[in-house]
Amino acid sequence: MASVVLRSTNRVIRLTTCARIKQMQSVCCVQSRYARYASTSEEDRRTPKIYTKTGDKGFSSTFTGERRPKEDHIFEALGTTDELSSVIGLAREFCFDKGHSFTDQLDKIQCVLQDVGSNIATPLSSARDSHIKKTKFSSQPVTELERWIDSFTEELPPLTNFILPSGGKSSAALHVARAVCRRAERCVAPIVRSGEADPEVAKYLNRLSDYLFTLARYAAMKEGNAETIYNRPE
Repeated sequence: MASVVLRSTNRVIRLTTCARIKQMQSVCCVQSRYARYASTSEEDRRTPKIYTKTGDKGFSSTFTGERRPKEDHIFEALGTTDELSSVIGLAREFCFDKGHSFTDQLDKIQCVLQDVGSNIATPLSSARDSHIKKTKFSSQPVTELERWIDSFTEELPPLTNFILPSGGKSSAALHVARAVCRRAERCVAPIVRSGEADPEVAKYLNRLSDYLFTLARYAAMKEGNAETIYNRPE
């Protein structure tokens, strides 16, 4: 995977290809905003605000333009997917600090989760062909996760006991991400069953939880930390 290295005063930050694309899109967006800003009179210039007030009455919009209650299953799934990306980001920071070589994979997974969210936010019952084309989710990310899982598994000792979330901060954080991933999968499952989202999205989340479990064990092994084995209390 192509990457570029940016040096800061604290550390080296690696940006994956998808992050670079997003960075360029952000630059273009800023340039566009500046051009609009420069063309307006001083009295008409306003600082852009982060809040829109469009959700104040408890409704939000899907990508197809539908207004649905914020507690709708679509937004529940979107929120949980966002939470998943956030905890993966936290786990990545622990892994980065330990010098693990797989942090670029976590970067890419966070990018793919953005695509997962786009697909969920596009219910097929109200989607036009243009919507579907922009948010279609392929099987390629699932295949990639399986390849990564197989590669890590080859280096791990056989799993002969139930293990508890443990093995150091990196491993424990990845276990938290795994648990949130399972919840995201439960939120997405009924949406996929109803035909509103691509089945590959559900497959991806299912495989991602397996990946995070495997990676948690791998991180513990690489850091030389023991995993806590489940023992039935007497």
